[in-house]
Amino acid sequence: MMWLSNLYFLVPLGILGVVYGLIGRKLWLRPQRSSRDRAQRHTIKMLVTMSQVQQAMALLISAFHKYSGKEGDKTTLSKGELKDLLYAELGEILGKNTDQAKIDKIFKDLDANSDGSVDFQEYVTLVACLTMVCNEFFTKK
Repeated sequence: MMWLSNLYFLVPLGILGVVYGLIGRKLWLRPQRSSRDRAQRHTIKMLVTMSQVQQAMALLISAFHKYSGKEGDKTTLSKGELKDLLYAELGEILGKNTDQAKIDKIFKDLDANSDGSVDFQEYVTLVACLTMVCNEFFTKK
């Protein structure tokens, strides 16, 4: 009796596996009809083949652009945008209770060219410095 209940479970499961495999193969091998199809296929291949460092780079870029441009130039962070980014993305590292004086100091230190905004290069400098500090902390003996 036990083998019969296993059979009722395994046979439909096997059939579903074959059907879903055939559907997936058909979708993957279908002719590309539009540039959107090609772009989606390219994105799938890219996500599968990206190394961890490439994924980290993509995340850095997307985090920057998630906050930039809300108050002005889309390629830079204003002081308010930087504050939002620091609280949301780096709050655990910097501490949630960061006061305005600390934000002003971080902003002043990051704004190397004194243009009143933080560009991508200045942002990456912050992330690189924080990464180095974290590495030193975790590798101390």
